[in-house]
Order: sequence, then C-alpha cells, then structure tokens
Amino acid sequence: MNSDKAYNDIAYRENPMIKLSVMYPAGDDVTFDIDYYRTTHFEIVDRTLKPTKWEIDSGVDGPYVAIGHLYFDDMETMQAAMANAGESQADIPNFTNAEAAIQIANVLE
Repeated sequence: MNSDKAYNDIAYRENPMIKLSVMYPAGDDVTFDIDYYRTTHFEIVDRTLKPTKWEIDSGVDGPYVAIGHLYFDDMETMQAAMANAGESQADIPNFTNAEAAIQIANVLE
C-alpha cells in the first residue's frame, strides 16, 4: 500500500473536518470591498451557514484578491449549511464583481 494513501486514509478518519474555500481572483477590472466582506458579508455567512470557524485571507501578491475559508465538522454539516447559502450568495454583488472559485478539502492536520 502506498504510504501517502495510508497517511491520508488515517488522517481523514481521525480528523474529518471540511474546509470550504471561496477564492476571488485578482484582475485589472476586479473590484473587491474587503471591509464590507470582513464585516457585513461574514456576519451573514456566520449567521446563516454557522461554520465551526472561519478565516479571511487578503491577497498581497498572487492570483487571488481574497479567500474566505469556512470550516465544518464534517461533510454532512457543510452540505446542510450550503442549503442555507441563498442570502450570502445574494450578497456577493455588494462587495465584488469577481467570479469566485470554490474548493472543498479534507483538513488533514
């Protein structure tokens, strides 16, 4: 058995936390109001999606102007939360014109 696969299987069983990352690409025509995102938008996210915790990265250099990370205890909790994402999704035009990329990952460590 591949040792990397064995490590990943063990890590997943011991720590099934899920991280959903919403990545907003940088660009010449992209607008992004980080203050609105940090306050108003994440109040909506916290109230409606109820993540276990969350973090915000503000891009300094690289392909993204900002990334929001939402952590959930497991996949089922994240899926249930996403059923309540309507208000937060409707709020996106209030802080950016960027089309976000989404990544869902197992938190291994």
